Amino acid sequence: MGTKEYKYLTNVDSPTELRALSVDELPQFCDELRDYIIEQCAVNPGHLGSSLGTVELTTALHYVFDTPDDQLIWDVGHQAYAHKIITERRDAFTSNRKLGGLGGFPRRSESKYDAFIGGHSSVSISAALGMAEAMRLKGDERNVVAVIGDGAMTGGLAFEGLNNAGASKANLLIILNDNNMSIDANVGALKHYLLRITTSRHYNRFKNRVWNMLASMPSLRRAMQKAGNVIKQGILQNSNLFESFGFRYFGPVDGHDVISLARTLSDLRQIKGPKLLHVLTVKGKGYAPAEQNQSVWHAPGHFDPTTGERLDKTAPDASARYQDVFGQTLLDLARQDKRIVGITPAMPTGCSLNIMMAEMPERCFDVGIAEGHAVTFAAGLATQGLVPFCNIYSSFSQRAFDNIVHDVAIQQLPVVLCLDRAGLVGEDGATHHGALDLATLGSVPNLTIATPMNEIELRNMMFTALQAERPVVIRYPRGRGVGTEWREQPFTALEIGRGRRLADGDQVAVVSFGTVGNFVAKAIARAAEEGISVAHYDMRWAKPLDEELLAEIAERFDRVITVEDGVVRGGAGSAVENWLTEHGHIKQVRRLGIPDQFVEHGSPAQLYAMCGYDAEGIYQAIKEMI
Repeated sequence: MGTKEYKYLTNVDSPTELRALSVDELPQFCDELRDYIIEQCAVNPGHLGSSLGTVELTTALHYVFDTPDDQLIWDVGHQAYAHKIITERRDAFTSNRKLGGLGGFPRRSESKYDAFIGGHSSVSISAALGMAEAMRLKGDERNVVAVIGDGAMTGGLAFEGLNNAGASKANLLIILNDNNMSIDANVGALKHYLLRITTSRHYNRFKNRVWNMLASMPSLRRAMQKAGNVIKQGILQNSNLFESFGFRYFGPVDGHDVISLARTLSDLRQIKGPKLLHVLTVKGKGYAPAEQNQSVWHAPGHFDPTTGERLDKTAPDASARYQDVFGQTLLDLARQDKRIVGITPAMPTGCSLNIMMAEMPERCFDVGIAEGHAVTFAAGLATQGLVPFCNIYSSFSQRAFDNIVHDVAIQQLPVVLCLDRAGLVGEDGATHHGALDLATLGSVPNLTIATPMNEIELRNMMFTALQAERPVVIRYPRGRGVGTEWREQPFTALEIGRGRRLADGDQVAVVSFGTVGNFVAKAIARAAEEGISVAHYDMRWAKPLDEELLAEIAERFDRVITVEDGVVRGGAGSAVENWLTEHGHIKQVRRLGIPDQFVEHGSPAQLYAMCGYDAEGIYQAIKEMI
């Protein structure tokens, strides 16, 4: 436990113990639970705002439903810190997101209370429907509840699930956690639709009046619920979207009134079939700094819980984040070329498209959590002569693979796909590592794949992609660069498919892709101190490969090491080894990168070392090779 004294939280380490409390004790329990999340996240950073907003909802769900027998699925798992604490992981929460500790998202392998993985968004309804239908077929009477929120309802898979579930007979409850936010503010027509529902004074006044009048007559109140469709349609003057899908809609209700929530959920537990409860919450609820600046306090880093002062401040001379190099460079290019537009699926702050948005909002598009749509939307823009820079986190781009193939690559449209958070990202773990993009996209014809080694390289590759008139993928990691001067530097067009030799040697050749080349440079410098002569080749482009450079390597070296921040199976190193084999150069090749497994969470430095391609790992591979 933490440093504070807790009356209830200390004695509650499971839903069974939670249910031993009286309903009137739940508000104080929620206050303590919220304080504990704040206390722990202050010293062990994580996703704060979203979990603060679901404290009462989480408490009410575990109080009413018989978890883990009843299945509870969290969509966008960074809402689930309160869930982890209640479900036998209270003391272990101090290890959240640390190497060997709790994961930052629900994981079936971690707890019997985690019914489904929760790293990416919009999956909960489909998964919950599968569970509910399986139970129906088996004659199982257990309940299935899916909590979807933080913008996840904008994902296309959520609507596919709604469409299927509403036509089913499944006993399924969807909780729409409506906080008007994802990481940044929600966008799109669904946001405005939900706002109309929640702000209809006539509807809400009438609903509350009837609900309170019938409090002493539960059977009549249930009958009125069944007549709700007609009432809502008459007052709102349009049909309810969720009821059109076949769901029985309830709400909106106050997501921070735990006693009322518990009573409402108890009522809904008795109603069979597909139903949806619309819950209004505040992201960051109960902690003033998090309520006032919700985007920043989504994941604020270290902070003083008393004053709200954030402690992870950037020194004035610190290296720029790669995402900010992207954001500023895009604005610089857009000032010069009116064809440029920027696209992001709900991550303008996370990818720094907000830099261009502030000056040119009409040329920037936040399409919501909808990566596939973002790519095809970009393709449509490109057909009309624009040059879209579509920025997606590498792991999230997996959802858009077919769109990249079918809508961009086959048509050879000049879409620039910028993959932020490529490679190992650290504490978010397996669901967020950008491990697969080199291997998957490297297999797609017509794609050009750029792997910048530093800030100025990223800047110049964006400039090159603008002029390429072809689909270009640019991948770069999370975090800060190496400190190269890049601001206001003149742009230099790079020859696509041409690498460079950064250091010469005669014993081993190390071939690198992207920012891991900086690890290589450190390893080579250390080897040189021991008299080991190593050549370093920065390929710059994972596709097409520089065949002239590979021919030079094949002629000069019998021992080759490849290094990439991606999976080694089918990755860029494999492409190098395949080229050497196909051209009759049978060499001793060792490929360093992410192994053929899902890497768990930890600091980036820890994970690079585990996978063996930090500077120390590369140095050891050089010594072993010779």
